[in-house]
Order: sequence, then structure tokens, then C-alpha cells
Amino acid sequence: MKGLLLKLPFFKKLQQRELLSKHARRNYIIYRSFKMLFGLNKECKFAIHFTSSAVKPENITLGKGVEKSMILSGNCYFQAINGIVIGDDTIIAPGVKIISADHEINQLALHKKDAPIQIGKNCWIGANVIILPGVTIGNNTIIAAGAVVTKSFPNGDEILLGIPAKVQTKK
Repeated sequence: MKGLLLKLPFFKKLQQRELLSKHARRNYIIYRSFKMLFGLNKECKFAIHFTSSAVKPENITLGKGVEKSMILSGNCYFQAINGIVIGDDTIIAPGVKIISADHEINQLALHKKDAPIQIGKNCWIGANVIILPGVTIGNNTIIAAGAVVTKSFPNGDEILLGIPAKVQTKK
């Protein structure tokens, strides 16, 4: 029976997106239901947890294997007005906020132009991390839970922690 189910188009799509684990399947089905019933994140071309939200999701580029992390981690916020690029196999924990644009100080309805947020390959972004506009994170970087990343760390192979985030150690 399981082999027959895996041949159905719906399950083939899940397999292509690497979403066949029990929890990923469950969250994907809930995500699709919320998307269809309530219109939540309907502009997203990728799956995210049903408690997460994305602003300008068309400006988000995900590497291979990232979508699985995004569907499993709830309560995340992705604001991609200036763009967000996330490298292959990066893990995003619950509660992460990635904000690519600040408001103009004198005109709050407008956003400042800035470089897109770039997150390298094989990174681990811990729970409740906040990444602010224009930041670049190098490959193989770990960002500790609760850190606020206000500047770029392009070298990679680092462990970042604190508010504002600082290099704790090289990996």
C-alpha cells in the first residue's frame, strides 16, 4: 500500500521536495490546507510552516534542502522586500525573523533600499534569531539561539552569538 501511495503525484512532489518524514508530511498537509482555506502565504511558491509568514516571498531564493526546515519550524517571519537568499542545506529553527528592509525614518510607509540578505550553505540559524537588512552570513556558520545579527560575517566557519551577534569562535 505504501509503495502505491508513493507513486501518486502528490507524494512524488513531496519526495522531490524531501518532505517525506512523518512530521514534514503532516506539516505540509496542514500548510496546504491553511493556504487553500484561509489564503495564508498564498503567494509562496515554497512551503513554510502554517504559523510562519512571508512578505514578498517572490524575493526569497531557497537552496536545496531548506524548504524541509522551513515547513518544520513554526512562528518564523521572512520579510523579503530587498531579497533573501538562503544556501543549500541551511537549517532554520523556530521563531527566526529575517528582515531585509528598514522603514524610511521620515516616511514610514516607504522602505530603504539595501542589499539582499545572503545566508551561506550548511548554516544553522538557532531559535528566535533575528537577521537584519544587508547582512551576509558565510558558509558553515552557526548562529546561536536569540542572537541579533546586525552586520555581515562573510568568512564562514564561525559561531555567532549575542546581541548584537559577535564571533564566539571559529569552527
